Amino acid sequence: MSGVQATVDRGLANLEVLDATLRDLAAADPSIRVLTADSRISGKLVPFAREYPQNMVEIGIAEQNLVGVAAGLASCGKKPFVVSPACFLTSRSLEQIKVDVSYGQNAVRLIGISAGISYGPLGASHHSIADFAALRAMPGVLVIAPGDNCETEAAIRLAAAADGAVYVRLGKRPVSCFHAEGAGPVVVDRATRLRDGRDVAIVATGETVHIALGAADILREHGVDSSVLSVPMVRPLDVDAVVSAAKGARAVVVLEEHSVHGGLGEACASVLMAAGVGVPFRALGIPDEPIVNGDQLEVLAHYGIDAGGVAHVVGALLDGRR
Repeated sequence: MSGVQATVDRGLANLEVLDATLRDLAAADPSIRVLTADSRISGKLVPFAREYPQNMVEIGIAEQNLVGVAAGLASCGKKPFVVSPACFLTSRSLEQIKVDVSYGQNAVRLIGISAGISYGPLGASHHSIADFAALRAMPGVLVIAPGDNCETEAAIRLAAAADGAVYVRLGKRPVSCFHAEGAGPVVVDRATRLRDGRDVAIVATGETVHIALGAADILREHGVDSSVLSVPMVRPLDVDAVVSAAKGARAVVVLEEHSVHGGLGEACASVLMAAGVGVPFRALGIPDEPIVNGDQLEVLAHYGIDAGGVAHVVGALLDGRR
């Protein structure tokens, strides 16, 4: 993919970006279909539904049927986008993703919204912190976690053009664009170096990219030079970018709003070990314990996934304390 068109306001929330991009795509491609499993979600896509009522399908709260219907549409030459909370889409419908989408080789675009711990106070039933692990293991499924509106638009456009299945993981909280205007096309099929630094490489995906940038600012005040790598495409991973960032640093820290098991951290560790890159390494994510409840940012901070917590971990690694 060469780039994106400027169809969305950089200050919009994720679902607004999704809606605007889908409307732009549907204007040129009548095969686009949008399927939802909750009237509250379809309500947030009202502009699309008003412009393209025949292209919108509300299945109701029946996520397994949602994915099954989408797979059927894909097998008939349509381009279905399934929009549902990530916690239900990737757990309740996991068998349908496995059989109807992955095994059936159907090009379904799975859009998991309010991912990670976006639903904070609603508790573990509404958290999706194992979706990377589950879908990274599914043959033929791309896994993308955009970090800002620019990457969200790029991810939806990539999904529309893809020949196979794609999972796009979106958060709930509005986030500002960290890609500078006029800096060139935004891509999600490879990692983007947002900062250059020789001391530590901070690798992040999704909303944690903003945390990585905040940590880099704190570290700079203490004389630590950080590179920051945005990795929207979790699978397949941009191996060259990760290895290059690690080789140019004294330590590597990986951030993700996901379990420490089976996500970006383990993927990066595997890649670096295979490449023989032996630098101090730490993966920050949700630990192997019952997750606490609370506001998203408060929960992340509880687990050290905030700018100050990341800066502390980096300082410990550089000082030889792990």
